[in-house]
Formats: sequence, C-alpha cells, structure tokens
Amino acid sequence: MRLTEAELRLCKIPLVRPFQTSLGRQVNKEVIIILLKSGSWVGYGECVAGSDPRYSYETVKTAWHVLEDFIIPRILDKEIENPDRFFSLLGHIRGHQMAKACAEMSFWDLFAKSRGVPLSKLIGGKSKTIKSGVSIGIQEDISTLLDIIEKHLKEGYPRIKIKIKPGWDLEVVGRVRAKFPHISLMVDANGAYSLDDLLTFKKLDRYNLLMIEQPLSHEDLVDHSLLQEEIRTPICLDESIKSHHHAEQALDIKSCKIINIKPGRVGGIHVSKKISELCRKRGVQVWCGGMLETGIGRAHNVHLASLPGFTLHNDISENKRYYQNDLTKTQFTLNPDGTITIPQNPGIGVEVDESRLGEVTKKKVTY
Repeated sequence: MRLTEAELRLCKIPLVRPFQTSLGRQVNKEVIIILLKSGSWVGYGECVAGSDPRYSYETVKTAWHVLEDFIIPRILDKEIENPDRFFSLLGHIRGHQMAKACAEMSFWDLFAKSRGVPLSKLIGGKSKTIKSGVSIGIQEDISTLLDIIEKHLKEGYPRIKIKIKPGWDLEVVGRVRAKFPHISLMVDANGAYSLDDLLTFKKLDRYNLLMIEQPLSHEDLVDHSLLQEEIRTPICLDESIKSHHHAEQALDIKSCKIINIKPGRVGGIHVSKKISELCRKRGVQVWCGGMLETGIGRAHNVHLASLPGFTLHNDISENKRYYQNDLTKTQFTLNPDGTITIPQNPGIGVEVDESRLGEVTKKKVTY
C-alpha cells in the first residue's frame, strides 16, 4: 500500500460542559485530526495531546511539529505492507507517543478499509460489544456530584469513576458510598498524591473501590509498588505506562494489579496489543481509558477494547456526553446492558461529518 497524501487539521471543539481533574479544567478540546490516503481509501486518526503539557509533555503544537517534520516525510509515498511495518518506520523517533499513535492509528483504519474488514476483526477482537463506564470530573460541590452520578446510573452506566485530589477525596468518596453502597466505583487521582498520603489511601480501603487509578507521580513505578503493598484496593496505572517495557517493569515489581491502556499514550494499537497480551499472560486485567476523544478517536478505542484481555469497563461512553456536534455522523449509544456496539463497517466503521470537520478546523495542511 502506497501512501499518496497526508492531511493535518487542527480543530477546536467546545465541550458540552467543563471537565475538571487534579491537573486542571478543560472547556474546549483542541485536537489534531490526520487523514492518510492511498488511492480511494482514506484513514482517520486523532491525536490525544492536550493544549498544554499537563497530562503529558506532548502538546498539540509539539505533536504537529513531529507529525509534519518527522513522521509524514518518513511515510509519504512509501510502499508500506502492513501496520507492523508502519510502526517500525517510526522507531527512530524517541518518545512523542501521541504524535506517533495519531499517524499509526490512521494507517490501521486505512489498512482495514483496504481489506474490507472492521478494525476489531483485523486486530483480533472477539466481541461485538464493549463494556462501558463513565468518568466524572471534579465538581463544585458534593451534592452536584451525587446528582450527576444518579443521572448516569439511570442512563444505564454500570461503572462510575470519579476524579479525586487532595481535599476532594475521603469525604467525597464517603458520601458517594453512603448514597450508592452497591455500585461499581473507582477513583482517579491523575498522580496528585505521594507516599506521604499513605493514611488517606488506607482510609480509602474501607469503601470497597474497584481500583485507585494513578495515585502517585506520572513517571513513577517504584513508589506505586510500595503503596500497593500497604493497601488492599488494587492500584491501576495510567500515566506511568508509556510503553510495553514500562508495563513489564510495573508487573515485575508489582506496582499495580490493573493497567489502563490508552493507545495514544503508548504509541498506538501495535503497542496496545502487546501490552494487552502481556497482561493476559500475567493474569492482569486491562481496560481502555479515554482522553475526551471525538467520535474518530472514540471509534479507535471501541475497536481496541474488543480484544480478549479487556475485561473491565472502559472509559468509553456516548459521544453526546462530551460534544453536542461531534466530528462523526455515527454516534455511539449505550445499550440496555451497559455496553456499546462495535461498528462492523470496514476500518473504524464510522462516517466522518466532513461539514462539521470543516467548521471546527482552524488550520489545514495537505502534504
């Protein structure tokens, strides 16, 4: 398959409501959409880097730079046999996993379309639906949070995740548990704590949480291992797992009992599959996290979560939770059993709304 054209678009899309974590508050989603073309086929990918370096050192500007100056020149007008070969072509670039994932996932979509199969089938997915969960940001007060949780439970979401930070933790979780004693509940700290907060984590043990996601530093493995020895609640690593090697190290020293796989964070689908296979062999559960993706990135996540190792509920909810007017005409909706159906059309299986994409595009370059 020869890549004949590439296109980068910088888009800015308002969120339905602000989303706040321990890292900050987000009102709009600034996102890079990449199109890779070969003949009549077009593959779409989405970069999950943020506008500023909070979640990761990568930003929209650094990703655009790496895509434009290093990735696209490396792949354009090249004969690329398959996605594994595409992945190997980017091996000379250190780091910048989000930029690489953006291009690599676009190629997966393109390659699956050329084969006439849904992406899930191409990567070895076995299911027709994926387990859905909802992630709720930090709110102005606990009463508002409780109302939002109740709303999502009525909508049919079977797992609730709430964001925490120092000062918004024990009382919040206690109030949530008191009102909803039997729900599947987890918390996500986005690296806001240290080992000095051990007493807080020991107190969280009493609330029967599904997991605590990324309690300590975004680059730490060792302290997480020490913390996991001290608490019963499973630790799930997110930001700390940036590669297959990091996943191996985390499991070797028992830094966590669960891993959140975000394809954008680890460099794309190729590495995500490897981490999933590693965890399955080690008996460790995984699930797919979310980065406020549009329907394009969300579709990639849905297909990835079809792999056998993804046994827990994923942070993949309905498009309408985040965007009133998404970039895809295809909408992901929650089934009565709390699942989302995997599109069965070729590639990622969604129809991009070209008119909407044009409306939110702030910059466009074709190569």
